[in-house]
Amino acid sequence: MTEEVISRNPAQLIKLSTPRRSTPDPWSVEEARRFLEAAKAARDPLFPAYVLILVLGLRKGEVLGLTWDDVNLDAGELRIRRQLQQVGGRLLHAETKTQGSADVLPLPAVCVDALTARAQAQEQARAAAGELWTDSRFVLTTRYGTPVEPRNFNREFARRCERAGVRRIRVHDTRHTCGSLLAALDVHPRIAMQILRHSQIAVTMEVYTHVPAESTRKALRKLGSTLGDLGP
Repeated sequence: MTEEVISRNPAQLIKLSTPRRSTPDPWSVEEARRFLEAAKAARDPLFPAYVLILVLGLRKGEVLGLTWDDVNLDAGELRIRRQLQQVGGRLLHAETKTQGSADVLPLPAVCVDALTARAQAQEQARAAAGELWTDSRFVLTTRYGTPVEPRNFNREFARRCERAGVRRIRVHDTRHTCGSLLAALDVHPRIAMQILRHSQIAVTMEVYTHVPAESTRKALRKLGSTLGDLGP
């Protein structure tokens, strides 16, 4: 049609059925708590990543693409600028797809503690690796300082689900648990609004009306207060 060889597009006559979208079935707050506690108890090196995807709702590529240049522990802030993707067998550290994805997020105390422990563990790993260490500046790395591959992260997440005795879900589905966890951790609604990227506080408060049981809230606060002893 562009070259004016034909006057109309015959493919427009084809009728396709609308595909049915799958509805995510995210974890409850209790399931998320069990998952995090199991990861912490096992001293899982990916524990900080699990905290960030659940509490901040970060995507897999965003959390794996984080560098220490994006983290300000003193100010309690985290900047999302780049993501790590696996394309054709190669790892690409590229900018996020949209400007709205490149935000500065406030870090709840549970995230600050997890990242502080991660920095300490990484220094120990650097010392143990010696000359084999690669200074990649990534927050999440292997024992030799290289970035964690997305496929390996998927495998480890699935294994951790099984070991924690919780339903296996997709990594992406953890984003849907984020708001409930923020409410359970007593994060102020205004801060939660910024983390969840809501335009109106009323939307955030709608999430906050569905808070979990007090016993679950206390367990999560205890988890957050004891992250400092997480080793490598």
